[in-house]
Amino acid sequence: MDLKILLRSHIHIGIPLKRNIYDVKGKLLISKMGVLHTDLQLKKLLSHGAYVDASLPEEGLENVLFAQPLQSAAPVGLLQKWEKISGLLQTLLKHPETKYDFAAQVANVAEHILSLHDQNSDFSIYRIVRQERYQASHYGYTHAVHTAVLCILLSRHFDWPTDLMMSLVNAALTMNMTIMKLQGEMAGQAGPVEIDQRAEIFSHPRKTVSLLKELGVTDVNWLAAVEQHHEHISGNGYPTGCKEVCEIATVLQFADIFTAKISPRTFRAALSVHEGISQIYRHDNGGPMSMALIKTLGIYPPGDFVQMASGELGIVVERTADTKAPIVASITDPAGRPVPRLLRRDTRQSEFAITGNVSDKLLLQRLLPERLYGFSIINALGWPPFEFLVG
Repeated sequence: MDLKILLRSHIHIGIPLKRNIYDVKGKLLISKMGVLHTDLQLKKLLSHGAYVDASLPEEGLENVLFAQPLQSAAPVGLLQKWEKISGLLQTLLKHPETKYDFAAQVANVAEHILSLHDQNSDFSIYRIVRQERYQASHYGYTHAVHTAVLCILLSRHFDWPTDLMMSLVNAALTMNMTIMKLQGEMAGQAGPVEIDQRAEIFSHPRKTVSLLKELGVTDVNWLAAVEQHHEHISGNGYPTGCKEVCEIATVLQFADIFTAKISPRTFRAALSVHEGISQIYRHDNGGPMSMALIKTLGIYPPGDFVQMASGELGIVVERTADTKAPIVASITDPAGRPVPRLLRRDTRQSEFAITGNVSDKLLLQRLLPERLYGFSIINALGWPPFEFLVG
């Protein structure tokens, strides 16, 4: 048996395999027609080393192993659960003093976000980038959820222990809980921040920490992240201007700033992902935080609208090991005409290499996320999990 290794870009969650997959010693890992349902299953498979028998007739891995078309599917399970998260957070934070065991309830929401994220991390990034159903009045809650997702990605990039990661996620969900209403008002107003609003913003880290303590939060990392998430080592932060900022607060600050930059407001359009990353890079002077952001999201993250060398326009749907070459779902033919059947393109191939971003978003107005992620949404929650044949 002539074994050939598989890459992350060869495998698509939710699509049946057309070949057996083996480890490096030839031991069977997954039988033909097996299905991977979640990112965690895929990572477990790749950690063992995933190979196919290259002695079989060679037709190209992309065609032999996995179905190419992206098919439509009803928006069940994952999509609906994601859409309920910000409402769940709003219910919890609107009158926190009335909630029994507040800290445990926040932690429960954080665990729920982590669970949804792990079922398809590319889709959770897509939601941050696209934000199709933006509502100004709910900005504070959706922003908290988006920041929490990015905190998961960054803390895993830095290989943090789970308990520290969850402290960070809890902090992301609660960092602005004393100004949630104000955030909604500012997102919907016709101009920039006003003087009285600025004063409230300046004082919110301390007020929030005080409230969290009253509500029974004792996690020192959670509290420190909230208290310092607007401080900066230059001393130009607030509310105290301290220069000794803890690492967990620094990660929260970068996640907070980046997700805010790429979110729309009534008085300004959202920055593109590239603009947001560029500003973060300059802010960090190309330091470890901005590089972590690039390595985590990729140069073209899921949700980005791009043009390929073929002339096709498409939406990034999956990251790969190459930050410049993700998997793209083509939504037009080379002449720019919309296509009824979306195809997956591996942009590492020269004919489909990404040549740049597309600024005109008119084609995206009716492109529903379930058309791009239908397989993953259904399979992640609708089918029993696949059991791996590994020790």
